[in-house]
Amino acid sequence: MKIGSVTLENPLVLAPLAGITHLAFRFLAKEEGCALVCSEMISANGLVRGSAKTRKMLESDPKERPLSVQIFGSEPPVMAEAARMVEEAGADILDINFGCSVRKILKSGSGSALMKSPRNAETLIKAVRKAIQIPLTIKIRSGWDPSGEDALKIAEIAEDQGVDAIAVHPRTARQGFSGTADWSVIAAVKRAVSIPVTGNGDVTRPGDVLRMMAETGCDAVMIGRAAIGNPWIFSQAAALLKGDETKEPSLSERFRVMKRFLEGCVALFGEKNACRMMRSRLPWFVKGLPHSSRFRESVKQVSSQKEAGERIESYRGFLEERRPGPQPPSDAG
Repeated sequence: MKIGSVTLENPLVLAPLAGITHLAFRFLAKEEGCALVCSEMISANGLVRGSAKTRKMLESDPKERPLSVQIFGSEPPVMAEAARMVEEAGADILDINFGCSVRKILKSGSGSALMKSPRNAETLIKAVRKAIQIPLTIKIRSGWDPSGEDALKIAEIAEDQGVDAIAVHPRTARQGFSGTADWSVIAAVKRAVSIPVTGNGDVTRPGDVLRMMAETGCDAVMIGRAAIGNPWIFSQAAALLKGDETKEPSLSERFRVMKRFLEGCVALFGEKNACRMMRSRLPWFVKGLPHSSRFRESVKQVSSQKEAGERIESYRGFLEERRPGPQPPSDAG
């Protein structure tokens, strides 16, 4: 699959997730075979006004390429300037958020609010397209009612204004993440435009990737919440796409990735801030494991990288001690 000048190795894309898809998290997805990783959404106003915190969100590494950076905002000149800054920072793709339905984003006229006014959306897309040379994409929802008509209008405008690909999350702005995603909207957008369409929404298992592509005809699949604490969904989906069997991560692999994530967050945010994050983030990776509540309790107060590493190793040892050993040969027969 190609998005403008960018060629993807497979049709697997990491969705932008606020507060989650920072560099350390994106590394995990990339290492498991995700073809395109996306930043969390970044405020165009914050970039243009010189916010150090916002600028830090642009931090990247060549090992995670190609990288898509998503920005949000409602003022065409500001969005255009922010897009130039993203391009200068080295992003491979610039994405505009048309899908966020959080109240404070909507009140600013950004996110899904852009889908209410096709004329304003056209002006904004045109300004950003003129400002940058790298591929431009947008991520949209169904719109403000279940019909999907808003999505079709915005998709057609986007194609006319030189957008290189569209990602569709087929829930309405009012739904948020509730209810179910209506994949028929993805199929309708795919039929309406000739540029690549990425499907998103209710992809919770590796097999859902194949099912979404078969049912909608989409060119790629974007995985978001299902990748939290489970980057292996990308390698498992990649295996299915090749016709191979999927493999569950071993205990050693699971705990290696947890340590990798810890190290990455410390490097990115500093030890103090990273360890605060680990109190809620590390439990992501042990969901479904025996006695995981024991581990969750043990990391609630971690305050250093050393302490967090010790808690990881302690839980790993606890599980390995209880792992069933080889069974003796049967005397039957």
